[in-house]
Amino acid sequence: MPTSNARYISRLTRDTLALILAGGRGTRLHELTSRRAKPAVYFGGKFRIIDFPLSNCVNSGIRRISVLTQYKAHSLIRHLVKGWGSFHSELDEFVEVLPASQRTDSGWYAGTADAIFQNLDIIREWRPQHLLVLSGDHVYKMDYGPLLAWHCEHKADMTISCLEVSREEARNFGVIGTDSDNRIISFKEKPSAPRLLPGSDDRALVSMGNYVFNTEFLFDQLKLDAADQHSSHDFSKDIIPSIIDEAGVYACPFRDEETGIQPYWQDVGTLDAFWKANMGLLDDTPKLDLYDKRWPILTHQGQFPAARFVCEDSSHHLAVLDSIVSGGCIVSGPSLSHSVLSPNVRIGSRASIEESIIFPEVVIGEDCRINRAIIDRDCQIPAGTVIGEDHKADAHRFRVTSNDVVLVTREMLAS
Repeated sequence: MPTSNARYISRLTRDTLALILAGGRGTRLHELTSRRAKPAVYFGGKFRIIDFPLSNCVNSGIRRISVLTQYKAHSLIRHLVKGWGSFHSELDEFVEVLPASQRTDSGWYAGTADAIFQNLDIIREWRPQHLLVLSGDHVYKMDYGPLLAWHCEHKADMTISCLEVSREEARNFGVIGTDSDNRIISFKEKPSAPRLLPGSDDRALVSMGNYVFNTEFLFDQLKLDAADQHSSHDFSKDIIPSIIDEAGVYACPFRDEETGIQPYWQDVGTLDAFWKANMGLLDDTPKLDLYDKRWPILTHQGQFPAARFVCEDSSHHLAVLDSIVSGGCIVSGPSLSHSVLSPNVRIGSRASIEESIIFPEVVIGEDCRINRAIIDRDCQIPAGTVIGEDHKADAHRFRVTSNDVVLVTREMLAS
């Protein structure tokens, strides 16, 4: 069947259960994940990272979704309940939370594969034909329908969605080698010397962390893995390397069907990458278009009033340039430039904010100057505070990255 057959793809998506792995801590985000799991981190103003795979599922026609949680999941679960709890159960539509509940033993999820193994009894109740396993901490738009069709056309046991990255970037991913039919013949997790694409001196094919499995095939592999005392029970480290020689495991390139161009995809796993991805939303033509009505990114939205801009001092002009300002914000200025404001942010008179990401419920006092910063939720920035101009001074109180982005949390302010 060709992937363009919409009716065929619709049938595939209806018979698919999506499992979003959202239990990761995200240690490279440092204090930004000290109170929340990485998928619950705010992004682009009003969204959270988890909203991207969830929205991709819904826009793809997949409406049976389980989110597997573990690390500091309270804010993530609260977000899912408030923003994603309105599906029609009578039509077998749902977004359900599967926390680490020690169903098979007394341990927590030991790895990505073990997270699913511990919930096999729940998954089996839904009798899906295919299981779509997704990472819950990447930012991108993707129609999963063609991926499912690719899987079926190749009569695969497992399909891995892949993208091309540079040699340097590939060292942070699972690197894939394929034959001429896209069958995977090698897989190595985070190699120091990545295998490059044929004919390239810098590009490698890597896993996006998105997989399609035939359900019974995955069940069998998870049972074998669970019985292996030497396994770390992880897909990339254990499952995939163990099956590529015997099973039909294929690579599906992540490309636009019409243009053949690789779409936007971003791992926001470091503070610098997170800051850069947010700043990219402010480009004249952003690579990630959050205003695309054809593929909306959905989320929980509080009942906030519209943003308000106040010029309290007639001797100064309020200037707001190239910024995203969410509902409930009150900006007294006078300068807000190339920044992203989450809901209910307050910026005091004569304050200047540049190239910064401000999380919800932050209050920035009068006469503050903030540049290239990430301000965590609930921070109260005292009047006259200067952040981002003297990095040596910033480093005594806050975290400063190698690219001079300053992370500020309320704990740091209190110290």
